[in-house]
Amino acid sequence: MTDLAAPPGATVPPVAIVTGASAGLGLAIARRLAQDGHRLALAARRIGPLQAAAEEIGAAGPCGEATCLALPADVTDQGQVDGLVGETLARFARIDVLVNCAANPSGVTGPVEQIDAEAVLQDLNTKVVGYLRCAKAVAPAMKRQGAGRIVNIGGLTGRSSETLSGLRNVAVSHLTKTLSDQLGPFGITVNAVHPGIVRTPHLDELFQEQADAAGRSPGEIEAEFVARIPLRRVLDPADIASAVAFLISPAAAAITGESLTVDGGFSRGVYL
Repeated sequence: MTDLAAPPGATVPPVAIVTGASAGLGLAIARRLAQDGHRLALAARRIGPLQAAAEEIGAAGPCGEATCLALPADVTDQGQVDGLVGETLARFARIDVLVNCAANPSGVTGPVEQIDAEAVLQDLNTKVVGYLRCAKAVAPAMKRQGAGRIVNIGGLTGRSSETLSGLRNVAVSHLTKTLSDQLGPFGITVNAVHPGIVRTPHLDELFQEQADAAGRSPGEIEAEFVARIPLRRVLDPADIASAVAFLISPAAAAITGESLTVDGGFSRGVYL
């Protein structure tokens, strides 16, 4: 695979950092990038699941186990983020791609009188400021290379007023656009992907919670969601990984500062 920032004709495998890579969307994205020939630095807080993910991906990927690293890091700590980037550079000497996917399932819901302001701040600290910390850490290396790709994983709650957790996804879009302005002159693109209803353990838990509250089955709850999706299916994490793979590919070299929705048509608004 040709490196995004390598000289013409070079065939150096590109290097990607994926945060939140131990499970869910982050893991699916890491698997796809490995299949596409990237060397990987996988980051998450829990070392056990992270190590298991790195071993699985390394064994299956074309680049081999030695080129899929498990690097535990908490994105709310700039020192740990800097350590993650420093270790990646020490091992691979370059960073071509950053996929920001580290986030906690948000519990910021309910009437304003019951909102925990500290939970809102933690939400933003992990998913928004955490993304910023990672971008800050990789930017110098990408600038030196004269090229790079950053993809921020957001979410569709930013397009509705149903829950305050949408704050973080609105902020992800704003962060994405601002970084694209700053980093574009150095050949670095920055885009966001906003997933719709995707099959993850968190989604299954949500269906179960709603079913328990309504005295119904999780299957009935899921069917109601599916009926509202034009494609009539819950998305697979691989659908999101494919969008990320496109945005970091040469085919998307002129796309930056954009927010791409991958939701099977679930969003009904018209966005120009």
